[in-house]
Amino acid sequence: MHKEQLLGSQTAKNGFLNEDNIVIKFNNWEFDEEAQKWLLIMQYELNQIEFKALKLSGFKTDVQVQVTIKLKEAIDAQNLQVKLVSNTRGFNQIDKRWVDKYIEMWNIPQNIASILKRYTGEVEPSVTNSKDKRRMFFHEFTTEEQSNVLKWLKENKSLIVSDILKGRGQFSAEWMLVAQKLKQNSRWILKPMNFCLNHFGNGEVEVTKRGNFKIGRITMQRKGGDGGRKTANMLQFKINPAELFDCE
Repeated sequence: MHKEQLLGSQTAKNGFLNEDNIVIKFNNWEFDEEAQKWLLIMQYELNQIEFKALKLSGFKTDVQVQVTIKLKEAIDAQNLQVKLVSNTRGFNQIDKRWVDKYIEMWNIPQNIASILKRYTGEVEPSVTNSKDKRRMFFHEFTTEEQSNVLKWLKENKSLIVSDILKGRGQFSAEWMLVAQKLKQNSRWILKPMNFCLNHFGNGEVEVTKRGNFKIGRITMQRKGGDGGRKTANMLQFKINPAELFDCE
């Protein structure tokens, strides 16, 4: 089968339960047709490689495939970010941290950091009639504050999109594997991370009707939930990974 025939979404013979299941499939690639297709998409010659896959934690990469190319005696590695979805529409959290962590990553100026902390509820609202007494929505900030935060997001859009999707360093993700988390009639799609950066980063920085933010196709919002614990005041970013199935 030619590589170009494998670039679209594929129907899976078996369901995908978790990242461990992906690792098992890679490590049994000689008998697993889906793993063979993934390797072909990565442009490996199946009769010229040996490799093992392992699961990682704490990085943008969930599964690393370590490849030994026999003829060249060279060692290569491919980092995959795995997104498991249970339906064709639904958001998946791709990053969440305290605002202070993002301040370190992106050198966020103090005035923008103050807005983000009031937006998430880490700092109490600076208005008395806030829609939610725990935090502030975009429209509740002053006109100047609204202008400043949108300007900063637009100026730093590429950096933000890259960091929350791909990450940095040795374990930055080079591929995104989206698999429907179903036991029957599952499907998957494997795309280079650069394609994903372009897709999810495509679009303007804007404000939603609910007073949250859209950075291209990425939603930025207060985490919320968590039974009212302090972690509800973290900042999170979400995407709909299933969108990639429509990018044939």
